Amino acid sequence: MRRVVITGMGIISPIGIGLENFWNAVKTEQCGISSITRFDASALPCRVAGEIKNYNGENYFEKRFLQRTALFSQFAIVAGQEAWRDAELDRFSFDDPNRCGILLGNGIGGLEIDDESHRKLYEKGSSKIPAMTIPKMIANEAAGNLSIHLGIRGSAHVVVTACASSGDAVGFALDRIRCSRADVMLAGGTESTITEYGIGGFCQLKTLSTGFNNTPQHASRPFDKNRDGFVMGEGAGIVVLEELEHAQRRGAKIYAELAGYGATADAHHMTAPSPDGEGGVRALRLALQDAGLQPEDIDYINAHGTATPTNDPVETRSIKAAFNDHAYKLAVSSTKSMIGHTLGAAGGIETIITTLAVHDNFFPATLNLETPDPECDLDYVPNKGRQGEIRAALSMSLGFGGHNCVIAVKKFL
Repeated sequence: MRRVVITGMGIISPIGIGLENFWNAVKTEQCGISSITRFDASALPCRVAGEIKNYNGENYFEKRFLQRTALFSQFAIVAGQEAWRDAELDRFSFDDPNRCGILLGNGIGGLEIDDESHRKLYEKGSSKIPAMTIPKMIANEAAGNLSIHLGIRGSAHVVVTACASSGDAVGFALDRIRCSRADVMLAGGTESTITEYGIGGFCQLKTLSTGFNNTPQHASRPFDKNRDGFVMGEGAGIVVLEELEHAQRRGAKIYAELAGYGATADAHHMTAPSPDGEGGVRALRLALQDAGLQPEDIDYINAHGTATPTNDPVETRSIKAAFNDHAYKLAVSSTKSMIGHTLGAAGGIETIITTLAVHDNFFPATLNLETPDPECDLDYVPNKGRQGEIRAALSMSLGFGGHNCVIAVKKFL
């Protein structure tokens, strides 16, 4: 089976734009969650989110392009171009340029475009719907625009499995290289849903945090007894995956090996995970099997860790069932405590975090873990990250509809 390595990464997030800024922020326990500024949220039960700070599209794109492109697509291009540069790729890097492709995850698409166009429809009539509404809002726009910007003419696909979308995209890209349909893949995800429509919709589901509007940085508190829901985030995380010999021939730097992938469905409920965590258990075991790893080989898990009352205990049960006694010897953390839940982009961003954790031997912290929940009794790296050997690690993503996926990353040897 062809081995696949990670040779480039790019990110835009609430705690930093660019890989170096982002990782420094993770290692110094910075939090990017604040009061919502993008619209007037005063009437909503949740008024906090992880917005991208200091993003000005005009620093990256021409005004005409910005007028024709949704935020989630802009984020994908910014992150994808950084990953491309980080991998030191160009059109001369390939024996066959058609064997380079794109696989991105996205949960919702251009929600702000949908929101704006519906307002115009109901206020002024259908003749006032902006002409570019459909091309701007559909989920495949990000992959299409990224392929145009980088000149990638291999496959360009989008995966939509809710909050597991970009984890699945990374896994599908891994399989695509393994089965020799590609040599290089850009994979990850992008999302921007911090709108009145998006926040309001999740408020109606009663899944968002509402008790920390006056102290936003304390709102996302995975595994803490006083958690009361997730916090919306936004951003994009994209990695360059490359067949090992292809990377070695061109002298590419290698961050880590993408070793395995497992995915399952709960077949239980459209929004709630199966209470016993059985789907997560199977996804964890499949990822280990696919990677050729034993439970004892894993030193760290980047958990889905949304900070909802139901998710965190279920995920903990899954980890304990899959790892038995070793569950208490590995570290588990949720970096959503720093950036919020980026929905369809979460798996891509967290693949980057997991890769850098392995590469730098660093366990990222779970912020705001002040009062342990008795049902969540693992080592969640509370409040302060730490150095320590990480031979192999997992990134876990769970989505509405019962989608579970796990990515396995190990040191390149």
